[in-house]
Amino acid sequence: MSAKSLVEDAIAGHTVAIFSKSYCPYCKRAKQLFASNYADVDTIIYELDDRDDGAQIQDYLAEKTGQRTVPNIFVNQKHVGGSSDVAALQDKGELKALITA
Repeated sequence: MSAKSLVEDAIAGHTVAIFSKSYCPYCKRAKQLFASNYADVDTIIYELDDRDDGAQIQDYLAEKTGQRTVPNIFVNQKHVGGSSDVAALQDKGELKALITA
């Protein structure tokens, strides 16, 4: 499966798609936010550093979103950004609305 297909299938097939790196503290913070507040939400997480095609996935995400960094997060097929973006949405009470949209 190509990086593009994997990314697009993950985004289309899950409420939340998180593209992460296992050692990244920002990724850990974002994953914890979802685990603590939205454990029952259909979420898929790809750890790019654990995959042979991780660099290709990250390249495609940069092309698709303009964001090269991780975490790169999608909610209901909408790109919401990274860790600080998701935390801000949560603080404003807007993340839940995106998830349930």
